[in-house]
Amino acid sequence: MQSLIRLRLSTADGHYAGGLVDGARILQLMSDAVTEVLIHNDGDEGLMRTMNAEFLAPVRSGDFLEIRAKLVSTGNSSRKLECTAHKIVQLVNPEDSAADVLAEPLLVVKANCVAVVPVPKQRAVKK
Repeated sequence: MQSLIRLRLSTADGHYAGGLVDGARILQLMSDAVTEVLIHNDGDEGLMRTMNAEFLAPVRSGDFLEIRAKLVSTGNSSRKLECTAHKIVQLVNPEDSAADVLAEPLLVVKANCVAVVPVPKQRAVKK
């Protein structure tokens, strides 16, 4: 089971000088991707228990990202997931409208997550 979110980060996402995006914004997007996986798998949004993230490259306003969450194992109520954020398009200059499609997506954040779906909340989902 896997989820994919593809979006452009807006100027409102730029938190620091040069339009640098706060890492918490990317973690929020990863949480949304995890939520989608849980809904497909269990019929419930579940709850995030842990997220261990590694930030590998800067992300700026105007960048396009692909956020993926992949279910790697299930327990009675716990779900382990791997999440990644790849930059696929970046602005050439934040002051201009020119942009480059990256030849290879650039891994900017990776994370391992554990989410919980309480047993009473789990519903059979058509797969």
